[in-house]
Amino acid sequence: MLKLLLFCLLLVTCWPIAIAAVLLYPLIWLLLLPFRLVGIVVGSAFDLIAALFFLPARILRAV
Repeated sequence: MLKLLLFCLLLVTCWPIAIAAVLLYPLIWLLLLPFRLVGIVVGSAFDLIAALFFLPARILRAV
């Protein structure tokens, strides 16, 4: 009987949170998308700088 009461309490308290999470997830994803794009651009810029920095060593190693 106690397990049933605990289950009912959990059901009543958690379903609004679950519905809110389902509805808010796309909005949060859209808000975080620019930061993800900035992270990709900054990472690519650092990779380009590293590639330019190591280019002379790669050329000398190939000769």
